[in-house]
Amino acid sequence: MSRTTRATQFLDKARVAYETVTYDYDPDADRIGMQAAEAIGAEPFRVLKTLMAEVDGKPVCVVVPSDHEVSMKRLAAAFGGKSAQMMKPAEAERVTGYHVGGISPFGQKKRVPTAFEEAALAHETVYMNGGQRGLQVHLKPADAVKALDAKAVPLVAD
Repeated sequence: MSRTTRATQFLDKARVAYETVTYDYDPDADRIGMQAAEAIGAEPFRVLKTLMAEVDGKPVCVVVPSDHEVSMKRLAAAFGGKSAQMMKPAEAERVTGYHVGGISPFGQKKRVPTAFEEAALAHETVYMNGGQRGLQVHLKPADAVKALDAKAVPLVAD
């Protein structure tokens, strides 16, 4: 497995310190982020999943802990919209240039506005998808937010 992806190249260019962590990706896992957390031995709330959604029909990227669900109401509000919905997998792959299970917020084909669960900033480090299935990047969440020019807001459902 290559540890160089568009995501790691993006982080290198942004001068973000990170480490790569590989694991055996399970394509049959019900919840990819939870499977990644178990495989790398990290707490699920520190393994952040990258989701693609639409707010009022416009694409957005959402980063939340793998053990939580996104509140569509909070997501829409984060971008000043009226409604939000998850993007269909094929559309997410087209917009990002990544395969589902390997979608990273870093180095997407088309840069879109990004929202980051603010509670994740309380952790010293987090894991995020590194741009391919079975690859995570381990970094400081504040560095990720800065590199992505993301909004840090409450996004998870209560």
